[in-house]
Amino acid sequence: MTTVAETAADFLAQRRIAVAGVSRQAAGHGGNAVYTTLRQRGYEVFAVNPNADTVEGDPCYHSLADIPGGVDGVVVATSPAATASVVDECVRLGIRRVWMHRSFGGGSVDDAAATAGRAAGLAVIAGACPLMYGSQADLGHRCMRWVLGFTGSRPTAG
Repeated sequence: MTTVAETAADFLAQRRIAVAGVSRQAAGHGGNAVYTTLRQRGYEVFAVNPNADTVEGDPCYHSLADIPGGVDGVVVATSPAATASVVDECVRLGIRRVWMHRSFGGGSVDDAAATAGRAAGLAVIAGACPLMYGSQADLGHRCMRWVLGFTGSRPTAG
């Protein structure tokens, strides 16, 4: 089994990443923060929300299947109840990398969906935030990663 750090490094090495569950109301929504920060860091990032045509001034796709050319990975920023359907769509489309976002609280993590995704051959990170990893992680996110490690609350990967 690979470590979270290895799985995170592989995920962040991809250039085309979708963020499923971005909100039309950006304030206080972690998915929007992930979306804008990845875009600022040079990723080709795609907003996904079935109820929005634009997010953060950019086109928004109603499903992962609607993204021209597909993506290499998906950050799931939905409610846990919607996570399984995103993972199922990743399996159908052959998207091999999924990151279930979690800031504080439950986030988008659905343990059953993580298990199902892994059983289907996906690399799944269940928890934490992609902004906590990689060379561009800011001080706040690096501190959050340290706290998760100190408290034994690090995400699972596989």
